[in-house]
Amino acid sequence: MGSQGKRLKTAYDGIDRNAVYGIDEAVKMIKASAKAKFDETIEISMNLGVDPRHADQNVRGVVSLPHGTGKSVKVAVFARAAKADEAREAGADIVGAEDLAEKIQAGEMDFDRCIATPDMMPVVGRLGKVLGPRGLMPNPKLGTVTADVAAAIQAVKGGQVEFRAEKAGIIHAGVGKASFGEDALVENVKAFVAAISRAKPSGAKGTYIKRIALSSTMGPGLRVELGSIQA
Repeated sequence: MGSQGKRLKTAYDGIDRNAVYGIDEAVKMIKASAKAKFDETIEISMNLGVDPRHADQNVRGVVSLPHGTGKSVKVAVFARAAKADEAREAGADIVGAEDLAEKIQAGEMDFDRCIATPDMMPVVGRLGKVLGPRGLMPNPKLGTVTADVAAAIQAVKGGQVEFRAEKAGIIHAGVGKASFGEDALVENVKAFVAAISRAKPSGAKGTYIKRIALSSTMGPGLRVELGSIQA
């Protein structure tokens, strides 16, 4: 922990924690501070003026980042017969029906996203208490309950990011890797923020997007000016 503290202290050298940076400058500084031995994830955090405990203030959806996330996503698909074959051909990592449900009930959940065909929802529905808390429950509004499993798999593996406001109105997600070019990261951030703006709920009052910050996995966080992202 001591070496980590020293590393972070060094990373903050030359950075004003109270400053608000333009998106271009922030991305440049975040990339420069990503010194870990692995390809750090560039993460965005947004503080929204909503209370997700109220149904009309919930913020949830998906966005396809133009340059992907740089992360390998493992996808599980609930499907039978021809749709199961379609899922395998499209690159699904795990495909099954009742057998997959049994594995999940037993605690085997080695996947990042879950997709289901509509006819499988009676089976999947029984897994709500297991998949729901982990944010893995298929949902038609998110495109993860669909007959077009191939398109859904391609979207998820191609850089689709799911977002959901937490209790305090905070949304966070990975928007790329430190190895990405600056322009690619800027475009990904702009696409993500635009999606959050479009998802503004009817019950949101006052300032909707209060604060935005960018950071790398092991690096410092920087506040980012909303106007520079929306410009």
